[in-house]
Amino acid sequence: MATPHVILNDIKKIYKGTASADVVAVNGISLEIPHGQFLSIMGPSGSGKSTLLHIIGGLTNATEGTVTIDGTLLNGMSDRKLTLFRRKNIGVVFQAFNLISTLTAEENIMLPILAGYQDKEIDNTKLHKGLDELLGRLQLTSRRRHYPDALSGGEQQRVAIARALLLDFATNTHGSLLLADEPTGNLDSANGDIICKLLRQLCDERHHTMVVVTHEPSVAAWTDRIVTLKDGAILSDLPNAKPGK
Repeated sequence: MATPHVILNDIKKIYKGTASADVVAVNGISLEIPHGQFLSIMGPSGSGKSTLLHIIGGLTNATEGTVTIDGTLLNGMSDRKLTLFRRKNIGVVFQAFNLISTLTAEENIMLPILAGYQDKEIDNTKLHKGLDELLGRLQLTSRRRHYPDALSGGEQQRVAIARALLLDFATNTHGSLLLADEPTGNLDSANGDIICKLLRQLCDERHHTMVVVTHEPSVAAWTDRIVTLKDGAILSDLPNAKPGK
């Protein structure tokens, strides 16, 4: 049996309260996510969804428990090593597109690569070939020179997804981990549907492992598995018999 892509073992996240009571955001969650699975995390506001996603991505440290990504234990890593690991192995997409207004779509996509890698680490020809392929795949080729304020919300979110996946395409690596926190939250239903369909296709064709936090059943319907949280714990963990449309 193949080793799961993500292994969470008894994860807890406790925030120290300003008064006597602490806030338990995540309370003893254990979870395994196989390679190539598209999983959604649902639950009411305050249930721990985003905190759990940030722990998986190494953006927030767990108070207790262990996180293993593709065989690598994240616990105990220095900030530098964790940053390098995350940069090479995990893509993150947020509800807020987090694009820099003074950079074009192409420059926003390229920024993490240019800021984080030496020229010798990624062949420049392969980088631009991967960029062209990704722009075409996300239907952004004609928008590559446009600035964020000239892009629709759906286009801006696709730019954010491209930014998270550029290294994967530039190195022709399949099976990376993509985390998305309410990726359709700022979009209308039509653009939200486009984003969901795109994520589903990327999961199926390039075997990405995807974890998406959402409060929308219409988004979770695209995924292979739906984990529902309540009060920081898993309330249910169910397969989706017919993901996508």
